[in-house]
Amino acid sequence: MNKHLKELNVLLVEDEKKLAQLLKSAIGENFNSFSIANNGKEGIQRFLKLSPDLVITDIMMPDLTGLEMAEELKKINPEIPIIILSAFSEKEKLLGAIDVGVVKYFIKPFDPDELLEYITSISDKLKNSLLILEDDFKYNKDTNNLYKDDKYVALTKRENIFLQLLVENPKDMISNELINKKLWDDDSSSEERLRTFIKRFRLKTSKSLINNIKGQGYQLVLV
Repeated sequence: MNKHLKELNVLLVEDEKKLAQLLKSAIGENFNSFSIANNGKEGIQRFLKLSPDLVITDIMMPDLTGLEMAEELKKINPEIPIIILSAFSEKEKLLGAIDVGVVKYFIKPFDPDELLEYITSISDKLKNSLLILEDDFKYNKDTNNLYKDDKYVALTKRENIFLQLLVENPKDMISNELINKKLWDDDSSSEERLRTFIKRFRLKTSKSLINNIKGQGYQLVLV
């Protein structure tokens, strides 16, 4: 079995309870966890509570459709992979899935093994692209995005450059001189300016995310 597959936490959102249980019985044991929500609103609630690595959802559900729910989930975590399950008669609705950013769709009835095979094909990428940091932060190395409890953390251009510099050299101390050069690259850089920048970065993220090697530079704190 793919080792990363066993690390994944999956959320299935499906209003047909019998189908949901059948799918869980067929492939659920392959994952670290396989949770079920019975409608779109419950799906959002469980997403916030569980922070899954992958969401599988039916497209047509009462109150909130799979696409409407997917839009809301993407606001919470823009990188979350979402797989849509759809009846053939709803195929035209799948055009909207492209705009939402759905990674794959399966037309009912489908073979659960095909779904499992697809998830297996993306499982390495899902886990390898994430760098786990201190204080429940995650950094996606593919997109250069930072998340806190799986919620996107908006950084400025300079803050992104600073964090990328640390991520590219996770075990090394990055000198104050190099940080100054990368962030400003002009005569306006100074020790005071760097201290102010670091203070604001820590306020936006966490005091424990980076270590200060006094008078020398900074280092990323890995879990």
